[in-house]
Amino acid sequence: MAVEQQRDIISQVAEEFGRSPARLLDVARGVHARLGHLSEESIGFIAEALGLERVRVRDTISFYHFFARQPRGRSTVYLCNAVVERMKGADAVAKAFEEATGVKMGETTPDNAISLAYTACIGLSDQAPSALVNGIPLTNLTPADVPMIVETLRKGEDVSSLPQAKVKKNLLKRGDIVFGAMDPGAAIRKALALSPVELINEMSVSRLRGRGGAGFPTSMKWSFCRTAKGEAHYVVCNADEGEPGTFKDRVILTECPDLLFEGMTVAGYAIGAKKGFLYLRAEYEYMLARLETVLARRRDAGLLGTNILGKGFDFDIRIQVGGGAYVCGEESALIESLEGKRGAPRDRPPFPVQKGYRNQPTSVNNVETLCCAARIVEKGGAWFSAFGYEDSKGTKALSISGDCERPGVYEVEYGMTLQDMLDMVGARNVQAIQFGGPSGQCIAPDGFGRRLDFDDLATGGSVIIFGEDRDLLEYMRQFTEFFTEESCGWCAPCRVGTTLLLKGLEKILEGSGTKSDLEALKKLGATVKAMSRCGLGQTAANPILTTMENFPGLYEARLSKDEFIPSFDLAKALEEGCAVTGRNPDLEEKHA
Repeated sequence: MAVEQQRDIISQVAEEFGRSPARLLDVARGVHARLGHLSEESIGFIAEALGLERVRVRDTISFYHFFARQPRGRSTVYLCNAVVERMKGADAVAKAFEEATGVKMGETTPDNAISLAYTACIGLSDQAPSALVNGIPLTNLTPADVPMIVETLRKGEDVSSLPQAKVKKNLLKRGDIVFGAMDPGAAIRKALALSPVELINEMSVSRLRGRGGAGFPTSMKWSFCRTAKGEAHYVVCNADEGEPGTFKDRVILTECPDLLFEGMTVAGYAIGAKKGFLYLRAEYEYMLARLETVLARRRDAGLLGTNILGKGFDFDIRIQVGGGAYVCGEESALIESLEGKRGAPRDRPPFPVQKGYRNQPTSVNNVETLCCAARIVEKGGAWFSAFGYEDSKGTKALSISGDCERPGVYEVEYGMTLQDMLDMVGARNVQAIQFGGPSGQCIAPDGFGRRLDFDDLATGGSVIIFGEDRDLLEYMRQFTEFFTEESCGWCAPCRVGTTLLLKGLEKILEGSGTKSDLEALKKLGATVKAMSRCGLGQTAANPILTTMENFPGLYEARLSKDEFIPSFDLAKALEEGCAVTGRNPDLEEKHA
């Protein structure tokens, strides 16, 4: 493509987004869609069009997984290699793609027709193995499916007509709160009949706590945000469910987007916001058109926009699609991304309720939390608090996958035991439950009497079940590798610590580790947990630490019978201040 033609295309894309630096992700997505990749030349033109320094644009683009820097094929297959996908046969599917195309994963066919690449969890663990092909999800893949997919791509045809291009809802248990029937506008009408303070008081009566995993009281967050000083207030919905094994937001966005948007609008009224943002993970971009249609319908019905329901309240919502980065699930990293920057977490304090989007008071809430908020306004706080268990009120949507007969989404009341959950999904001969995803806990059978609640087992929603025939520590290695690759690279305890954790675990799995290595690994995990800047690093050691606690015999069985000077001295590396190399070369620019 001629230089001037490329410049004109980029200028047109930038114009679509008002040449705003805050819309850098949208401009990058638009340019990437038209040119197929973001070259150094195109980065310069984007910088010129948005009035930014070239280094700022390059720094941001290099951070996100789905922005290719080098030319790729006319079609790209992103095969998910998350743990559940590999449990269900993704490795065999990858081999089939390599055989059908004649190239390895990470390569492009000589005719530039097809590129093969791996990607992390894409929210389809309930119908694995899965892939994104030109942005279209393909599910329940088998090696036998691959030749037809490759032939379709070589012909330049749309894969959306293939039988594998079907995403099932897999909503296997509806509760009365998130997945109950709703009357669009009912919550808004009731909200506007209250003062913002009265509405927040109703949240307090309900005792709603954030569904993202941390469990912070929603009424307190909204109250802090409302009273914080600022030129504007904002509502942000976190729909970046990147925790491996999580897919309940995918189903909520598909099944009940009206309830979510109602919750965002109610939140806007409560905190005094006129603008809301839905941050949609890049892996869910295929949902964008339908979500925009729902927003347009709500505007036509007077439920969004100016003078909502004739009550003088203005509020509207914009959808921001991400670029592919697990760490953007952390609220301050999400805000940085929303502002058109790399998704590096901020130092806290100040917290987003004080200085969030554009340094203004911002309430960041989970998809499920906002759905619950809408239902509370509609039905009342007392109604909501009648569900649940002790201090954990309401219901929780769980994404359950792995070794069970009925993987899918289940809305259950807090207080359910793990054993009841296993019976519900048809899981037998269970070795372990990874509860809360890799950042949560790996629980042994003697803990299956524990309950789903904030005081015992809090979770964002991911539940992965491992049968007794699985090599559990190998999956913990894969989880640790995931954290190593997804670290934003800002702080050494996480950037270097995750690499050390991975190396130490691999040494043990190879059979060359000693008891001193186990002690050093435990010490390192505690250091990474205590010293990391954000939630990614603070939980990255959990796969190792929780299995060391709950499955000590698995580690002891892998230790070397001989005492010798190890090839990788974990304790020595720790003493020398974690001065270790060995990052993935593909991540060097991301970690720069």
